[in-house]
Parts: sequence; C-alpha cells; structure tokens
Amino acid sequence: MKDDMKITCFIPFGSEKETKATVQELRTSELVAKIFVTGSDQTLFPLEEAEWLTSGSLTAGTTIQTIALLSQTEYTLIYTRHSPLKLGQYALERFIRVAEDTGSGMVYSNYLAVKAGALTSHPVIDYQEGSLRDDFNFGSLLFFKKEKLKEAATAINVTLLHSALYALRLNISLLAPIFRIPEFLYTEEESDLRLSGEKIFDYVDPKNRGVQIEMENVCTKFLKEAGAFLKPDFEPVNFDLEKFPVEASVIIPVRNRVRTIEDAIKSVLSQKTSFPFNLIIADNYSTDGTTEIIEKYAEKDSRIIHLIPERKDLGIGGCWNAAAAHPSCGKFAIQLDSDDLYLDDTTLQQVVDTFYREKCAMVVGSYRMVNFDLQEIPPGVIDHKEWTPDNGRNNALRINGLGAPRAFYTPVLRSIKVPNVNYGEDYALGLAISRHYQIGRIYNPIYLCRRWDDNSDASLSVEVMNGHNLYKDRIRTIEFLARKAMNLKM
Repeated sequence: MKDDMKITCFIPFGSEKETKATVQELRTSELVAKIFVTGSDQTLFPLEEAEWLTSGSLTAGTTIQTIALLSQTEYTLIYTRHSPLKLGQYALERFIRVAEDTGSGMVYSNYLAVKAGALTSHPVIDYQEGSLRDDFNFGSLLFFKKEKLKEAATAINVTLLHSALYALRLNISLLAPIFRIPEFLYTEEESDLRLSGEKIFDYVDPKNRGVQIEMENVCTKFLKEAGAFLKPDFEPVNFDLEKFPVEASVIIPVRNRVRTIEDAIKSVLSQKTSFPFNLIIADNYSTDGTTEIIEKYAEKDSRIIHLIPERKDLGIGGCWNAAAAHPSCGKFAIQLDSDDLYLDDTTLQQVVDTFYREKCAMVVGSYRMVNFDLQEIPPGVIDHKEWTPDNGRNNALRINGLGAPRAFYTPVLRSIKVPNVNYGEDYALGLAISRHYQIGRIYNPIYLCRRWDDNSDASLSVEVMNGHNLYKDRIRTIEFLARKAMNLKM
C-alpha cells in the first residue's frame, strides 16, 4: 500500500460514549489521517483524537461542501450512524485496494448488524444505473476517492437539507463506478427493528412529503444531466381502437387465498356503475379451497369469469397477461389483489371516469392501509401526491411504487405485456407505459390495502428484500437506458 493512501474520516456526533468509541476504533488504523466529528455544538465535550466540524446534518448541502473542502487525503470515509463503528480485519486496507483496482469513485460493502443484541449478516446489493431510489441501502460506511468526491460536490446545492448525500452519489455515478465489495467489512448497530412490511411505506408517509419533494428535485436534475429526462410530451390515446364486450374488467390473480378471496369478489360485485363490467379471476391452480369459492360465485353470477390458465409456469404477471388476453376482457382492466378490497361501491366508476377525463393509458388510485379487520394502520392513506402530470414519469424512476389500484387501457396493456414475475410486475408495467403515455391519478382513497401475517410482504428476510430491490433496480435500469436511447433519437 502506498504511503500517501491516507483517509480523512467524517462521523456524526451521537452520544459522548458512542462518538468516542468510533473515534478510537478509527484511530487503530495508521491509514487514518484525520477524523472530523460533525455537530452543531463544539462545546459538548473535548476531542483529543478528532476535530469538531460545526455543521448541520450529513444530508445537508453545506455539510457535504465542507467535507469536500476538508478532504485533503487520497480517500474520504463518511460514517452515517451515531452508534459505535467496529471495523473488520484490515477493512480500510480492503476498501483502498478495491477502490484502486476498480477505479471506483465510491465503494461500499456488506456489513454485520447487531439487532436486539444478536449479530446477523446483512448483505447489500450491487449498484447499477437504475439504482436511483433515494433509500438504496449502502450500509453506513461510505468510502470515496477524494478527487471524485470533490468534483461531485461542486454541483450540490448548498440549500439542500435532506438530500445532499443522495445528490453526492448520483453525481459520482456520472464520473466513476460505484462498487460493492461482497465481504462483511464492519459491524453496526441496527436501531430500526420494524418488520419489512412497516418500513416499505416510509417514502410515501405524508409527514415525509417535504423530504420527498427535495429528493425529487435532485433526481430530476440528475436525469437531465444523464440524458434520461422526459419532457411532458405524451402520445395520444384513442379509446375507439376496437370493440369490447364490456367497458371494464376487474382482474384478480389468485393462488391459495381462501381467507380473503370471497371478500374480494363481494367487493367487486357491489360496485355501482353506469356501464357494464365483469370480473376475471385468474386462478393459478389453488389447492386450499380458493377454487371452490370462485366456482360457487361464478355459478350464480355470469359477470364472473373463472379463468384457470393453461400454462403452469405463470406468476402474478403471467396471470395478468392471460386475463387481459381473454376475449371477455373489457376496454379497461382494473386491478384488485386477492388480499384487498375496494373502499366503497364507487371505485370502478371513478377509475373509468378518470380515463376519459384525463385521456390517459393508465390510472392509479390512492389507498388506505388497514389490518385484517379493516382498521386503519400507519401510515394511513397512501396518495402518492408527489406524482405530478409534468414530472410524474421522471419521479417514478426514484420511488419504489406507483400506488393502487392500477388500471390500464386494455390495448396498451396487451401491447406492452406484464413481466411474468410475482413481484414488481406492476411497477415495471407502469414505468414502460409512462415512457410514452400520461398516467392519470385519483388522489382520494378508493382502495383498502390489507396488511396481515400472511400478506406477501408483511415480514421478509434481508435476502428476500434484497432480491425484490435488485429486481426493481434492474427494471429501472432498463427504463433508464430506454429513455436515454429515446432522447438520442429525438
């Protein structure tokens, strides 16, 4: 290792005990040249082996600008947690080696997490061009090449309060690779012990709306610089392309939902509309009694089409394709998950009215989070108000979902088709549609999303969550590249 390969470290102030522990841990390495502790009050306690950096949060633009100014060594380390950091064997040497060998502007690694006193492995996923969501998990130790950090920081707005770290890594991605080391190089304490099903809606919690708007502005600026920004110019939608047997079809893909399918069917049949509609249930070879419940209702009501696909290799997306291709499918295909319910008997009417009013190829509603007994649970109503007609399709590359219920103009749905997967298929379809067409929005709740123990994402392991996030990032990468290519042709 070259003698000039030194590191300047920046850590946030936690408690006196936590901060001193992290400083002492970093000082065990001869590679560490300087340590700065960021905080607003230098009089909290004296620092013998570090310097105070009077600043705001690590997410503030002024803080990142100051970090760039003070980074005089070859590498810069930013630790984002307040809890004590514990480095693995030769961890800093490994970060430097990989950064040098790969020419990366930023390096991160897997880590070990202490949760409620137990040590667990926490692998993270590879960064790719579509890793544009602001909640991408790098872990808490971020390692930068100084020259790339300084160059990326120059474009960061000093007025940012919440999104400067997000802006920093987006800017670095335009300059050099962001590289994951698939090794567990440090240990951190995990303070957020909530289940996965409780965490995934943080980005749409109304109390975080101000943060989200700032994040959107940062992402939009990046997309413009990367050549993937789309202006609000949309292809027209012709609703008279072909004849349909009914105006709308509700589509429910289902497999083994004996506890909830009857409620879902009743929710559809109770709808009051000025147009004819039907219900297509794609029953994916249920074995728990779901099939018998569907058959019972189909015998009584001719509006119910009980579809058992010929193929046995279909996921949720494949079931959607089979239902949309069915000759009984209406002009508009409207989603209802087998776990969920429509809020009241006006949902279908509101969705179809929105198609005609906004002349769009897809409509997304708003929903209320409830438990199995239909009691509202946090964060309550998910309305995705961050979606705007002018910038919604750009911001869609940053957020992790588009909302519910989702509805589609059937000719567009049949043309694009749904990926044959069990997770993220709706998001992939929405991104592909938004590349060309406007997406209409209903901001008042029209749907009940039930979270319960058997719900598909109520409590997921790190490995499963990583798989989900990796897939959605890949979908974003496909869309990001497609939009860049589309702009080049203009």
